[in-house]
Amino acid sequence: MSEFAGFRFPPELIVLAVRWYLRFALSYRDVEELLAERGIEVDHVTVYRWVRRFTPLLVEAARPCRHRPASRWFVDETYVKIAGRWAYLYRAVDQHGQVIDVLASERRDQLAARRFFQQALTHGRRPVEVTTDKAPVYPRVLDELLPEACHVDAARENNRIESDHSRLKARLRPMRGLKRLRSAQTVSTGHALIQNIRRGHYELATDADPRLRLSVAFTELAAAV
Repeated sequence: MSEFAGFRFPPELIVLAVRWYLRFALSYRDVEELLAERGIEVDHVTVYRWVRRFTPLLVEAARPCRHRPASRWFVDETYVKIAGRWAYLYRAVDQHGQVIDVLASERRDQLAARRFFQQALTHGRRPVEVTTDKAPVYPRVLDELLPEACHVDAARENNRIESDHSRLKARLRPMRGLKRLRSAQTVSTGHALIQNIRRGHYELATDADPRLRLSVAFTELAAAV
């Protein structure tokens, strides 16, 4: 049975609201207002619930269509404020700009770094080179999980991932503070899905106009949810 079964609104409307929220620097109230301009009355709390429920489902539905990450990874963690306290987002991109994975963590330590790499390695390719900052937790974790990979820990070499962080931060800024770690994980993972589809890292909407690729891809994914 479709995950959309039992919802008052049709799948195409739910997916549209989720896509708008993940793609653009909008708040839930902004999405509510945009829908109202089109004669659709949806409360912003409903939009919030749709994003929380359907973002992970769309990410999982897209997984079989995803290209394997390339062989050079750039890994870093960035700060986000959750319920007034600083937390961390571990992120990795490859040399072609594909976001490999994201992990929200309350701590910046060896356990979190290990969890991140274990999760990232499920995407089908072991890197030959990993670039990180000089955080002391990385060498031990990489020696354990990727002993064959070359580890580069020169901070200036990691500009690719730091630049990518800025795109996520721009998306998070209108949210005026996250309340839960789960929300940070959901939105950052959804944002990664958006970026990867737009950059052509999925076998989705392959024949679509690049300007419409995201819309067509989400329609394809909605049919699989």
